[in-house]
Amino acid sequence: MSPEALGLVFICVLSVALFIGFPVAFTLIILSIVFGYIGFGWVVFDLMVYQYFSLMEDPIWAAVPLFLFMGLILEESGMMERIFRAFQLLLAPVRGSLYLAVAISAAIFAVATGIVGASVVLLGVMAAPTMNKCGYDVRLSSGIITAGGTLGILIPPSVMLVVMGPVVGVSVVDLFAAAIIPGILLAGLFGGYALLRCFIQPHMGPALPKDQRASSFTFILRELAVGLVPPAGLVMSCLGSIVFGWATTTEGAAMGACGALILLLAYRQFTWARVYKAGMQTLEVTGMVVFLVGGSNFFGAVFSRLGTPTMITEALIGLGLGPFGTILIVLLIIFILGWPLEWIPIVLIVVPIVLPVIQAFDINLVWFSILVAVCLQTAWLSPPVALASYWLKGVVPEWELKDIYIGMLQFMGLQALGTLLLLFFPQIALWLPSVMNR
Repeated sequence: MSPEALGLVFICVLSVALFIGFPVAFTLIILSIVFGYIGFGWVVFDLMVYQYFSLMEDPIWAAVPLFLFMGLILEESGMMERIFRAFQLLLAPVRGSLYLAVAISAAIFAVATGIVGASVVLLGVMAAPTMNKCGYDVRLSSGIITAGGTLGILIPPSVMLVVMGPVVGVSVVDLFAAAIIPGILLAGLFGGYALLRCFIQPHMGPALPKDQRASSFTFILRELAVGLVPPAGLVMSCLGSIVFGWATTTEGAAMGACGALILLLAYRQFTWARVYKAGMQTLEVTGMVVFLVGGSNFFGAVFSRLGTPTMITEALIGLGLGPFGTILIVLLIIFILGWPLEWIPIVLIVVPIVLPVIQAFDINLVWFSILVAVCLQTAWLSPPVALASYWLKGVVPEWELKDIYIGMLQFMGLQALGTLLLLFFPQIALWLPSVMNR
């Protein structure tokens, strides 16, 4: 058997193992050792050591635990509840105001935490009781909560973009800049669609009753100032310093983590138990990510040495689909794989496999990376897996899973529209990085 054919068998065995449910990291490492040893002998062990040491020497990975810690500390500070309540009161007289409050809060939560599960759960806990009380449509409510929660995978400081940058070989700073406008665009589509539905069908989102509105506009301004200004200042100092080149990604993440601790003190929510909880969660997720990244780097090195990526590239180019057709096929594959798999194995395994094809067509890698991110965001809303639906069902058990699914499908259509806009108008993603790099 030729090395290239052995690589195809490698991919098939790996795919079966992942779909069965074997742990991703261990599966990557063990299968890479087995097929690497069959393909080119004892060199595979030297390759494994080299890949892991290269990973540990790269300072960019230190940004992962720092961004995670920042998000978890901000979650513990109670800031999210203040932000949602402030927007709820500000928009109270508007039809569908809670939908709009969810869309705006979701975008801010995405900046603050970047963790999809945490955003969906928080939005569900805060918004669902009021939506039920005010007679809001369950399907539209569940759709905007789950769709808004998935913005955390895209809007900086997205951990996925931090991981994807080194994998694709582009600057994380450029990815952060490129993701801002698409993230705002999607949040706008979600909020705009909900308001349009409420305009056509007023019963789906009536204005809040007068007894649930603020007693004065001064109170609303105070809530906005206390809840929004401090975290906005933190985000601007953290992301702004990265995007404008004043600090590296890791330095900006460190500023964010330090600022989150200061806000925890300022909001009088500081306890050692909260810090310990955030620290342990950061340690668990970081350990998983680093172990997976090391395994994927090792897998990529073995797979490349077998020569299979070159064979796949030549085969896809030979189909004569051109750059646009090839991107559509790649996005479709990623979207389908996003149903049973989380973003980590897709970014670390699938993207490196198709990357030589993308490079062969000279496609802009920043644009391609954002397309992948938006496509994966869409996959979070795709039944039958759709993890966002189970998180929401867990905190709002009175909502039927069928209604949550139907609600999500509406917003999955908006996600698909956002993906098409990004596909046909690349400058949506590329304009801001080009301005920053002048």
